[in-house]
Amino acid sequence: MQDRGKIKNMNFTVSEIKKVCERLNIKPSKSMGQNFLIDKNILEKIIQAGEIKKDDLILEIGPGLGVLTAELVKHASRVVAVEKDRRLAEYLTLNKKQLAVNNNLEIVNEDALKFDPLLISPLSRGREEKIVQQNYKIIANLPYSISTQVLWKFLHTDLLCISPLSRGRLARPDLMVLMLQKEVGERICAAAGKMSVLAVLCQFYAECEIVSLVGQSCFWPAPEVESVIVKFKVKKTPPPLPLAGHEARLNLPLRQLSTYKGGDGNKEFMRIVKIGFSAKRKMLKNNLANGLQIEMEKVVKILQKIGLDEKIRAQNLTVKNWVDLTREVIF
Repeated sequence: MQDRGKIKNMNFTVSEIKKVCERLNIKPSKSMGQNFLIDKNILEKIIQAGEIKKDDLILEIGPGLGVLTAELVKHASRVVAVEKDRRLAEYLTLNKKQLAVNNNLEIVNEDALKFDPLLISPLSRGREEKIVQQNYKIIANLPYSISTQVLWKFLHTDLLCISPLSRGRLARPDLMVLMLQKEVGERICAAAGKMSVLAVLCQFYAECEIVSLVGQSCFWPAPEVESVIVKFKVKKTPPPLPLAGHEARLNLPLRQLSTYKGGDGNKEFMRIVKIGFSAKRKMLKNNLANGLQIEMEKVVKILQKIGLDEKIRAQNLTVKNWVDLTREVIF
C-alpha cells in the first residue's frame, strides 16, 4: 500500500474517517457492515463490558479502520484483528505501529467465518496429554450480516474438526462482547414465551445480557437500524447432556482425533431444538413427532414426564426444558 494510507493520528473523528476512506478509495459497504463507530462513550462501555485484564488475548472480528482496536490494545496483552476487506487489512498493517502497544497487535486478512481460533495461541507441544490452548475473548463491532453465523461458529461448532491438536477442548471464547442489531440482541436475550433457535443456542452456551442501546448516530455512515451491545459470559461447562462417545474421544490417541466420528450430545441438542421450531404455528409435539419420526403418543409421554403441557409451543420452553427434552429423546 502507498504511504498515502498512513495517517498522523488516531483520533477517529468523522472528518478523519472520511479522509482515510477517500485516500483508500473506500466507499463503506452495507453488505460488509462497514459502519464505523465514532462515539467514545460507546467504546468505553464495550471495553468495560469486556472485563479486559492485562494478560488477556482478544480476537476482534471486522476491525475496519481500527477504532475499537485502538482501545483494545491499551488494555490487553495481545489483540488479533481479523479483517476480510483487503484494503482495510493493508491499512491496519501500515498503521500497526501507531495502533499497537508494545507490538501487541496482529492483523489477519481473512474471512472470520473461515478463521480457526486455535491458531491465535501457540500450543504447548510437549507430551500429547499436555497440549493446551490459551483462553481468549471476542470483542467486536460485528458486520450484522454475519452475526448469527459468528455466534454459531464460536459457540456451537465442534472445532475439533478444524484443529485436532485441541485434544478434545473446544475453542470457545471465555467471554464475548458484540455490537449487534437491536432486534437480534433482543432475540438472543429473550425469555420463555419469546424464545427462538438463536436464543436457545446462545443461552445454552452463555449467560447473555444487553449492556447498552446504541443509536444510529454513533456510527458513520449511520446504519438503518438501532444497535445494542450484548455481553456473553460463556459457560465453562454447558448443561450436561448425553455425549455419546465424547469421553471416549478424549481418550483417543492424538493421531485419531481428526477422523473420530463419535456422537456429540450438544449437536443432537441443537438438532432437536431446530426440529422443535420447524413450524412455529404448530404445537411442539407435532414438530417433534414429524421431525424425529416417532409416535405422537411417545412424544406426549416425554413432554408430560418433564412437566410440560402437551399443547405447548417451542417458543415457551426454557433452555432447561430443552435439555430435559433432549435427554429423554436420546434415551
